[in-house]
Amino acid sequence: MNPEEFFRKGNYVAVVGVSQKPEKWGRKIYEALLGAGINAVPINPKHNQIGNKPCYPELKSTPHKPDTVITVVSPKITEQIVTQCIELGIKNIWMQPGSESEKAISLCKRNNIKTAHGLCIVFDLLKIKEEN
Repeated sequence: MNPEEFFRKGNYVAVVGVSQKPEKWGRKIYEALLGAGINAVPINPKHNQIGNKPCYPELKSTPHKPDTVITVVSPKITEQIVTQCIELGIKNIWMQPGSESEKAISLCKRNNIKTAHGLCIVFDLLKIKEEN
């Protein structure tokens, strides 16, 4: 699996679990993606806005179907997100460390969804891009 496949230029990326709090990982990841020039959209049913951008309650409410979904939530929520991805035809899911579960990974495999897990997008992907 090539992690950069998840973030091709022009891809639309949904970050599930973005918080209002800048110190939380969902927010850090979202802002790192924006800083890297990636089209990122925040997903969290608890918020209407993150910074000066709209925040969406679920994947199907975003203006465009995401090419990639990043989960920064509990494993149980990730399993629900995988089910939503199956329904919407989303084929790339990046599960941040701590958000993955065997059930979520298995669901992805059975439905031909590319997954990344055990890798941190900030340390394992964006840091690599900065070094090149």
